[in-house]
Amino acid sequence: MASKKKVIVTGFEPFGEHAVNSSWVAVQELEKLGLGEAVDLYVCEVPVEYQAVQRLLPSLWEEHQPQLVVHVGVSSYATTVTLEQCGHNKGYKRKDNCSFCPASRCCMEDGPDCIHSALDMETICKRVNDSGVGVTFSVSEDAGRYLCGYTYYTSLHLGQGRSAFIHVPPLEKPYSSQELGRALQAVIQEMLKLLDEDHNQD
Repeated sequence: MASKKKVIVTGFEPFGEHAVNSSWVAVQELEKLGLGEAVDLYVCEVPVEYQAVQRLLPSLWEEHQPQLVVHVGVSSYATTVTLEQCGHNKGYKRKDNCSFCPASRCCMEDGPDCIHSALDMETICKRVNDSGVGVTFSVSEDAGRYLCGYTYYTSLHLGQGRSAFIHVPPLEKPYSSQELGRALQAVIQEMLKLLDEDHNQD
């Protein structure tokens, strides 16, 4: 029997106008659904704080040794479930929930400007849009310059690209928490399939 795949999925705590953060609500829905028998799913809520992310992410990667880490965040502008292809290092000047922002305005002092996910989001997007899950997916190259982008870049660095970031719209704009949970389940299963395919080609 093959050992179970470990997948970590995170959402964010409330911030700003998001008194309820749809990303964490969606992740909790996903936890109820699971990712199938072969996957050991671990979920956690990430504080909207730069320094907390710097502490939390290395321990998640080290402690769990996951095959894949998927971060989910809310975007007021999103009307689709948006798959982010890359994380950016510089330009973080918006203050977090503790009114803090990095003095360097970047994730890593000497890090590359941009780190791409090992997953081809265009392929995943097409597959999951064709699968009839009832939620529309799109791809973006810019996860923003706040905790979403900051978390993604840090995680891509720690996991050598085995990380993904998904932006979800606020609840009921247009999707319910159940629809978002099903969307996360479908897209993460596609991500795992693609990682398997890539692995088998090596």
